Amino acid sequence: MPSITRRRPRNPDGRAAVEARVLAATERLLREGVRFTDLGVQRIAAEAGVARSTFYTHFRDKTELLMRLAGTMRETSFDRTGEWSPAGPGDPLAALTEVFADVIRIYRTYAPVLAAVSEVAAYDEVVREYWAAGLERFVARTVQALRVEQEAGRTPASVDPETAGRLIVIGGDRFLADHVSATPADPETDAAAARELAATWWYGAYRRPA
Repeated sequence: MPSITRRRPRNPDGRAAVEARVLAATERLLREGVRFTDLGVQRIAAEAGVARSTFYTHFRDKTELLMRLAGTMRETSFDRTGEWSPAGPGDPLAALTEVFADVIRIYRTYAPVLAAVSEVAAYDEVVREYWAAGLERFVARTVQALRVEQEAGRTPASVDPETAGRLIVIGGDRFLADHVSATPADPETDAAAARELAATWWYGAYRRPA
């Protein structure tokens, strides 16, 4: 079998610039309403102003391209939620509400990418597992936080950290995706969504009545 290893360009800055152009071009096309499944490599390359062969120098295929786009969105939102602690200073519920308000803004910014992930994950196992793996990492972090709160006596012992952690993370992710796709951007609506999701996490798991 011939090797598929590609020679890396000697100029890493130039490589990053080309990849950024391809990623940005793909986002533009998605924002214009083109379905990712219908988006060919040739059109992406043309939009980015690069040759088709150049695309394949930087990305194995469209799947890798989509995962790169989704990775930026996922890391940005996960990093923001990771800044919150149930034992943090001030009002933890107010802080969590602010976190979710920021996450909604991130989801809206990347709404076309999120729609593409949902579209492709329905038939592409690689994309489906990639997105699921990110959620599992967040689930694990949430489960650990719940256990710490239980040990400190702030979360009731009756709460099952594994089940509760999966419920609020996976359920929250699906709620946010549905909210962004089903409702137009509106400050009051988004604020209500952030407030209700934060309250569900806080009173449903972290501070559930004993």
